[in-house]
Amino acid sequence: MDRPGPIVTMKLSTLRLPVGPGKLEQYRIGPGRSFPTVSKIESRKAYAAAHVVADPLAENGSEMGTVVDWAATLRFREHLWLHGFGVAEAMDTAQRGMGLDWNSTRELIRRSTAAAAAGKYAIVCGAGTDQLPSGQSHRLNEIAGAYQEQCDWIEKCGGQIVLMASRALAATARSFDDYREIYGRIVRACRDRVLLHWLGPMFDPFLSRYWGADNLDEATENFLTLLFELADQIDGIKVSLLDKGREIALREKLPPGMKLFTGDDFSYPELIAGNDTHFSHALLGIFDGIAPAASAAFGELDRGNHDQFLEILKPTVPLAHHIFQEPTYYYKTGLVFLAYLNGWQVHFRMIGGLESARSVLHLSRLFVLADHAGLLSNPELAVERMRVFLKLAGVE
Repeated sequence: MDRPGPIVTMKLSTLRLPVGPGKLEQYRIGPGRSFPTVSKIESRKAYAAAHVVADPLAENGSEMGTVVDWAATLRFREHLWLHGFGVAEAMDTAQRGMGLDWNSTRELIRRSTAAAAAGKYAIVCGAGTDQLPSGQSHRLNEIAGAYQEQCDWIEKCGGQIVLMASRALAATARSFDDYREIYGRIVRACRDRVLLHWLGPMFDPFLSRYWGADNLDEATENFLTLLFELADQIDGIKVSLLDKGREIALREKLPPGMKLFTGDDFSYPELIAGNDTHFSHALLGIFDGIAPAASAAFGELDRGNHDQFLEILKPTVPLAHHIFQEPTYYYKTGLVFLAYLNGWQVHFRMIGGLESARSVLHLSRLFVLADHAGLLSNPELAVERMRVFLKLAGVE
């Protein structure tokens, strides 16, 4: 594999960007950067949670159902696979619980697992309970049935299951015993070993008090109890709490052989690099936006070059912090905007109109940070699309 690639030569472009209310400044885009591509990551298990591309000409409002541009959606997954990542399909990055309905999710899983099988690529798929009506409690048997329906579908399609956190269970459970009952029943019924996902309330406010406790220390102990009880059926866990210290402490207490996949989109470089005794694998939404740089970084890690791994990822961290700033659950808007700037989709539209969730100022800053990180793969195209976006926003 080649060393980090050369600077991309181009005619530098300038444009006026909003930097505050009523304030514009000239910005000159950098020359861009190319990164070497790793076709298979060896040193860690690394999955990119992928966004979906909406059909821009369909009725995609929250009450209208969802219509996906399947060609563009699958093309983006090929991009991730070709950079060495497995795809984490139908996770919260794909707007689960924020627009993507279960019927569209079923089809997404079917199409993506078929593409993965054809290319012999890695894929895991999220199983939840989002076919149940939201905003109300349900009987535990109904929740178990919803989980089982989704798990059965994923297994039928040939994917590995990621058992996602359930809003319905969070609204219904009276104690940790209810979580124990549901997870025990579902995990033991799965054909193969599964991953469990602990998604914190910063990503989904409906998931507060998960594992039956307000206190995170108590919730962590409950979670560990469950993991030891089901250790033979659990391949690993994904932790999305944006709490580096808690993740490090948790991974040192896991049952022997159980993997921890970081879901920390702030501290991912040092968590993946690890220490002398432990490290985290990765299942991250930010990889959707930074795949070229992350692939090059993993190439260095595969060769034992920890310092180079961290050095390549360092410029991506300010971009990640910006994309995942509060309200964190709107990070999908930034990832889709970055995909639009980079030519992976021809429009900036999202299911449920979620493109409006971030401000013009936010997205302008994203453009700058992506440029600083060398993650505008075609700078001239990015400038052209940024100008169109700003013009539509009234910035001349």
